[in-house]
Amino acid sequence: MENKGTRQYDVVVIGAGNGGLTAAIRVLQGGYSCLLLEKHNLPGGFATSFKRGRFEFEASLHELNDFGSPEAPGDIRTLFRELGVEEKVDWIRIPEAYHLITTDKKYDCEMPFGAEAFIDKMEQYVPGSRKSMTAFFELCEEVRDAQAYSTSVNGNTDSSYMKSHFPNFVKAGSYSVNDVLDSLKMPQAARDILNAYWCYLGVDCDRLSFLHYGSMVIRYITRDAWMPKMRSHEISLALESRIRELGGDVWYHSEASKIHTDAAGKITGVELKDGTVVATHHVIANCSPHLVFGKMLPASAVSEQVVRATNAREFSGRGFTMFLGLNKSAEELGIKSHNYFIYDTADSAKQFDMMRKVDTNHVQATVCLNNAFPECSPRGTCMMYFTTMFMSDDWGNVTETDYFRAKDRVAADMIRVFERETGCNLHDHIEEISVASPTTYARYCGHPEGSIYGYLTADWDSLMPRLMMMKEDARLFPGLRFVGGYAMRSSGYSSAYVSGDISGRQTVGDLKAEVK
Repeated sequence: MENKGTRQYDVVVIGAGNGGLTAAIRVLQGGYSCLLLEKHNLPGGFATSFKRGRFEFEASLHELNDFGSPEAPGDIRTLFRELGVEEKVDWIRIPEAYHLITTDKKYDCEMPFGAEAFIDKMEQYVPGSRKSMTAFFELCEEVRDAQAYSTSVNGNTDSSYMKSHFPNFVKAGSYSVNDVLDSLKMPQAARDILNAYWCYLGVDCDRLSFLHYGSMVIRYITRDAWMPKMRSHEISLALESRIRELGGDVWYHSEASKIHTDAAGKITGVELKDGTVVATHHVIANCSPHLVFGKMLPASAVSEQVVRATNAREFSGRGFTMFLGLNKSAEELGIKSHNYFIYDTADSAKQFDMMRKVDTNHVQATVCLNNAFPECSPRGTCMMYFTTMFMSDDWGNVTETDYFRAKDRVAADMIRVFERETGCNLHDHIEEISVASPTTYARYCGHPEGSIYGYLTADWDSLMPRLMMMKEDARLFPGLRFVGGYAMRSSGYSSAYVSGDISGRQTVGDLKAEVK
């Protein structure tokens, strides 16, 4: 651990999750001093791994989108190059986009990467869908270009430039996924298959912003998905190493408990749980605004406007994950794909409502990493990660006496559903099992209600309003910015890294403006 003296830092970053790690590097690259505080003994937050028996499980990452190949890099690989960490990590390419199974309409579709290959495969499943699918990808390209422009100017977009260069982006800005697919006259079956990724954003397609969904889909399908060989913790360690190379300080076992302010409400420092106070005027928080405004800042410094703005927001998906180490290979068990989406229904709005209750939620996004990296577990074995979300705090209604039985029931249901829909026998080959409930996530990361997706990106709080309000949000509490799943880019690995990039560079801009 670094010496906890009385040194002042230009910036203190609270939390060494994906966003915090990235933001710290950007601050240091801007020429300013930075301290990264982490209450755990390792960096990464959710981006970590853990061992059970002879298996090393990935804690959360299914695949990293918008990465691309070394020759044709996506935005995230390009960002990692700029951060100086791309070559610190060994990467593997995910073989296919996704395997969708629904139990009502009996979809069983394996979709590839690459826009042309994806459109061709869709045409096989849904004859007559080619025209609308082609129009969808063309529109998504414009969405991606518009967002790239916005990022390049740190969100300070010129409205006339947007209208002249990205007119369809502007037109689609206020519409949902299903609104736009209706306008494209996409066949219902093609829409059902295309919308499989919705659970990665945690909002049904009746309410999910098309710009948000289209942006994610185009990045997945045209730039592939990749994974570190040594799990997501390999990225976390690479980012942490880069911080130290740039002269930054990282303190572990150092939980930030308070943010100090002066009489005018200006940030003056960060206090640790042990009483140590670190002087700074700028904080980047890789944690929930509910936590920062509700517990860390003095009540006198938090305006009514901030309280109203924060409490108006709705928490998104609460996480539940099961990890299985199996004593047979994926091939022996008949597990064909890397990434499965299994839904009760292709109607995302109906499915979202079913996910509000513990007893009616049978959704799973399930990964078998061995189908991308066979050597990730001992020969003759494989690992699987099953994830679902609860779209309300129904897990909070589980009593203490029923808690472990409830975890067992949900875990057993995940296995039952996967076996029923794929024909694979998992139950008889379980060597290791570990289960994380919303309670686990709340305890581990301090997220309210165990939310792993931050705030619900729907209606007024969807992606585009967040991006458009970055300036105004920063003015609510000068010197404080957020990164990670609760920030402007919402949940997901790629989004967290981008939020760290944006907030880190914006904080550098704040510091430069102060000098001027």
